[in-house]
Amino acid sequence: MIQPVSKIQPVSKIIAIFLLACCAVAQSRNSMVPPAAPNHEKSVNAAADDISGMYSFLGEGEFVQISLEQDGVSGYISRRGDLASDRGAFLDQFFDNASVKDHDVSFTTKAVHGVWFEFKGLYERGPAKTKAQDGYYVLRGALKELTTGANGSTSSRSRQVEFKLLAQPPEDDQGKSKGKG
Repeated sequence: MIQPVSKIQPVSKIIAIFLLACCAVAQSRNSMVPPAAPNHEKSVNAAADDISGMYSFLGEGEFVQISLEQDGVSGYISRRGDLASDRGAFLDQFFDNASVKDHDVSFTTKAVHGVWFEFKGLYERGPAKTKAQDGYYVLRGALKELTTGANGSTSSRSRQVEFKLLAQPPEDDQGKSKGKG
């Protein structure tokens, strides 16, 4: 049996009004929630100077690359592996989070083969007169090497370190070698 049109319309009107009311309530709740502040915990750049560059690390040929950018700090450690599985191979461990605020520097690398590093310290001007010499900036602080063993336990070793900015070619010399012929 077909229902008269007059009985169907009131029910559909009630459903439509109910749905509109639900949408209005949901919209008003969304407008009350303040927008989330951007998360700058992972990477912060509020450095007093541009300390971007390549710094010495623990062993010969190993280095720390630090890049200050407008929206944060990035970088990595390039080091030789010292575990049986990677002994002598170069490993790049990118920063998981990093921060440079005034003269304070900190970073934590991502784990590679169960090993990662945490550095907390500061930078200062070193003895070099220009960036064309080693040691224009020096990072000094505590370096913690963390290792996760096969059984899942984590061990750490801390030491005081000093990493020197490695010599960089002067900015005006970078394009000259290409132009001469």
